Amino acid sequence: MGNLSIITEFLLMEFSSTRELQVLHAALFLLIYLAALLGNLLTCAAIITDPHLHCPMYFFLSNLSLLDIGTISVTLPKFIVNSLCGVQSLSLLGCAAQMFFFLFFAATEFALLVAMSYDRFVAICQPLHYGIIMTPARCLWAAAGSWLSGLLYSAVHTGNMFRLPFSGSNVIHQFFCDIPHVLKVSASDVFNTEFILIVVSLCCLSCCVAFLIASYARIFSSVLKIPSVEGRYKAISTCSPQLIILMLFLISIMIAVLKETSDTSPVQNLLVAMAYTTIPPLLNPLIYSLRNQKVTAAMGKMIKRIFPHTSLKILKS
Repeated sequence: MGNLSIITEFLLMEFSSTRELQVLHAALFLLIYLAALLGNLLTCAAIITDPHLHCPMYFFLSNLSLLDIGTISVTLPKFIVNSLCGVQSLSLLGCAAQMFFFLFFAATEFALLVAMSYDRFVAICQPLHYGIIMTPARCLWAAAGSWLSGLLYSAVHTGNMFRLPFSGSNVIHQFFCDIPHVLKVSASDVFNTEFILIVVSLCCLSCCVAFLIASYARIFSSVLKIPSVEGRYKAISTCSPQLIILMLFLISIMIAVLKETSDTSPVQNLLVAMAYTTIPPLLNPLIYSLRNQKVTAAMGKMIKRIFPHTSLKILKS
C-alpha cells in the first residue's frame, strides 16, 4: 500500500519465509498451546471438583487459570493457522478484537494478582481475622472488580486506537496486534491521546506495584517472626507460588516495554514477544502443581475418577 492509502488490513510478521519452517513453527507452538490449555483446564477442574479447595486462595487461582487460557488463546491460534496456511493478513476488525482481548486478559490478570497478594497478606499477617475479612462475597466482588477493571481498561485503549482511520504502511513487525506497532500507523490525535492513557496507566501500575511490595514486605516480616521452622515453611509455601507468578508477570511487562525502546531486529522482537505471551500461561499451572500439594492431590483424585481402570493398572504395575 502507498503511504497515503487507508489501511483496511494488517500484515503480520512471520518467523520464516521457508514453507517447511513455517509448518515446523506451527507444530511447535501448537504443542505449547495445547500444553498451556491442558494445564490450566486441569487446574480449574481440580479446584471446582475438590471441596477442600473451595477457599479464597484457590478461587482466585481458578480465575487466574481462566485468564491464562484467554491470554494465550488470543495470540497463538491465529499465528498457528497463519503459519499452516501461509497467510500473513489480519483484518482491521480482527486486529481490534485481538488487541481488545489481549489487553482485557492482561489487565484483569494484574488486578487479580493484586487481590491475591492481599489475600495472602490477610492470611499470614492477620490470620485470626481472615474468615471475617475474606468472606465469599468479598472474594466474589474482588474477582468481579478485577474483570470489570480489565474490561474498562481494554475498552478505553482499543476504542481510542481504532476511532480514526489508519494510514501508512500496513506491515506490523509482530505476530499479533499490540499497541506500540499499531500506534506507529495511527493518526496524530490518536497517538497523543494514547500517550496520555499510557502515562496514566503507568502511574496506576506504579501504585499497584508499590502496594504489592509493601504487602510482601509485611508478609515476610511476619513470617520471620514465626518461632517454628515448620510454621515458617508452611507460611512461605502458601504465598511463594503467587509471588513467583507475580514476578513472572511483572518481568513479562518489563520485557514488553523495554523491547519497544531497544534497537533490536524485528526477528528478535518477535521472539521476545513469543516468550512473554506464551511462557507465563504455560508455567503458571506448573508452578502451582509443583509448589502446592493440595492442587496436585486434587488433580490426582480427579484423574482417578475419570480413568479408574487405567489408574488401577498403573498402581498394580
